[in-house]
Amino acid sequence: MSYKPEDPEWELRDRFYLSIGHYAIALYAALIEAGIIPLDELETYGSDDSRLPMSGMATYTPGMEITGGSLGHGLGIAVGACLGLKRKNSRSFVYNLLSDGELNEGSTWEAAMSASHWKLDNLIAIIDVNNQQADGHASEVLAFEPIVDRWQAFGWFTQRVDGNDLNALVAAFDAARQHQGAQPRVIICDTKMGKGVAFLETREKTHFIRVDEHEWDIALSNLDEGKTV
Repeated sequence: MSYKPEDPEWELRDRFYLSIGHYAIALYAALIEAGIIPLDELETYGSDDSRLPMSGMATYTPGMEITGGSLGHGLGIAVGACLGLKRKNSRSFVYNLLSDGELNEGSTWEAAMSASHWKLDNLIAIIDVNNQQADGHASEVLAFEPIVDRWQAFGWFTQRVDGNDLNALVAAFDAARQHQGAQPRVIICDTKMGKGVAFLETREKTHFIRVDEHEWDIALSNLDEGKTV
């Protein structure tokens, strides 16, 4: 992505829209790596008057492009942004991370259809398919398979990868940006929640993760070793 750490609102930047507002802490980590927010500010996460609330807020956090959390709206916002950038003859890309649960929302599919209609080749959607949502397995709440066929039918350049495989993700992003077709692009990522921490990987329901005090050391040890035990 093109960006300037010293100027998060640089006009020529690529945009990253986090539709899943409660994933904000992961984006904060990325913003720290990008040099947009300082590392020590992470200590304020979720506290009163913090710029790093538990659910992402564009009005609080530098680099947080949209206020997510009202699920099903992120892709529509991204489509509007892409149209605006096209009309400015901008070469910037818009990335939108959304969840498999958001595929329950009609607004998501309306946006998908619109993106294809307007040939928004500056849009890259990323779908986190972890098959978990508050009410149970996402595929049982409302079936979304065959997910690849559906996005292709809507006119999108579609890839499906192991979302826990960083090399596969990088290759998919490269392919999405380099694709020559006049169409939006989507990367469908099959992920396992709690990847790398054995007791989280095997929990039946991990949408609301509760980690007991004694489990923190186990989790950190698993992650430090880069393997499960």
